Amino acid sequence: MVVELISVGTEILLGNIVNTNAAYLSEQCALLGLSLYFETAVGDNEKRLEETLRTALGRSDIVILSGGLGPTQDDLTKETAARVMGKRLVLDEHSKARIEEYFQNSQNGQITENNWKQAMVPEGCIVVDNQNGTAPGIIIEEGEKAVILLPGPPGELKPMFERAIYPYLNEKRPETICSVMVKMCGVGESAAETKIKDLIDAQTNPTIATYAKTGEVHLRVTASAKDEKEAKKLIKPVLKELRNRFGSCIYTADENVTLEKAVIDMLRERELTLTTAESITGGMLAARLTDVPGASEVFKQGLVTYCNRAKRKLLDVKKTTLKDYGAVSEKTAKEMAKNGAFITGSDICLSLTGIAGPDAAEDKPVGLVYIACSYNGKVTVQEYHLKGERAKIRESAVVKALTLLRECIMADGH
Repeated sequence: MVVELISVGTEILLGNIVNTNAAYLSEQCALLGLSLYFETAVGDNEKRLEETLRTALGRSDIVILSGGLGPTQDDLTKETAARVMGKRLVLDEHSKARIEEYFQNSQNGQITENNWKQAMVPEGCIVVDNQNGTAPGIIIEEGEKAVILLPGPPGELKPMFERAIYPYLNEKRPETICSVMVKMCGVGESAAETKIKDLIDAQTNPTIATYAKTGEVHLRVTASAKDEKEAKKLIKPVLKELRNRFGSCIYTADENVTLEKAVIDMLRERELTLTTAESITGGMLAARLTDVPGASEVFKQGLVTYCNRAKRKLLDVKKTTLKDYGAVSEKTAKEMAKNGAFITGSDICLSLTGIAGPDAAEDKPVGLVYIACSYNGKVTVQEYHLKGERAKIRESAVVKALTLLRECIMADGH
């Protein structure tokens, strides 16, 4: 089954917003095992939108449009889709009541007349309630073709898709698709791909797709079969082979588990406490860790020691160390970690110091980062030379720190 995406909105073409909807919908279609060959962005122009939709219907089974369902005059998606599909617009009393209720609850009942436009739907369509806004979703079916209209705001589109559109598309599939995401750290994308090149070259069903994330590599294993049980049976030996090849680099095969959650779970299972001492990352590591529900059980404290004075005052880094070796040095990182663990009474302290740029400092290059992990009195320090702009270097440093922490815990065998 072939699906096509059309994103509607002049603001997309002007670069005023990033089209995250297309990325999200593309990924969901891949999960469903649907073939996606074309994605198009078109402005708020009725003629061009109609041409784009007619072209899409000529080559695809299902067309998903996002945006242009609002109350204003330039919201033309529904009207255009209805005309292309040969449907007239009729008032949907259910949608009208929901719009009225929405405004009574959130806008003090002040409803402008143009909002009722959102209650007009193509005759005979499937109306999908919007639980996070006013414009309902719409499914128009005609013969073997279907046009799906979704609201543009991601906070409305994603919940609607997950609740109603995903199940709808799932029923349309000729086969059951099952996939598992294997997530790894401590291995680069090129090295990972080289390690499984023979599997990729020989793949038929299941298939393996590689996704590069900052500091991580994700492998999606997807199988198609007559039912979910059979699909999972096909995936099982592939997962076993990936574990044989990558070992402890794999931190999860659960789509919903992040690296920071995997680390927090390790700490919780081993009843270990953690403190972070950050310079280059300015609290980014602590923020990622505390995004995990229940992190307070193991995460004691996050120290941001951005300047040398803070390193001396809060982490007792020696003045001579900073003078002789610099803030960005193996020795400073080691003292930050060792003293941070002692001062806060934590089992582990993870420290980061480095140069994110854009300018070099201390006669040291941009991207030079030292990360230290003090674990039960033993300090491990790693030197990294990270590439990219300032934000990318800082983000990469956080992932390297989480990876080092995980490796230190596993090496201890605790």
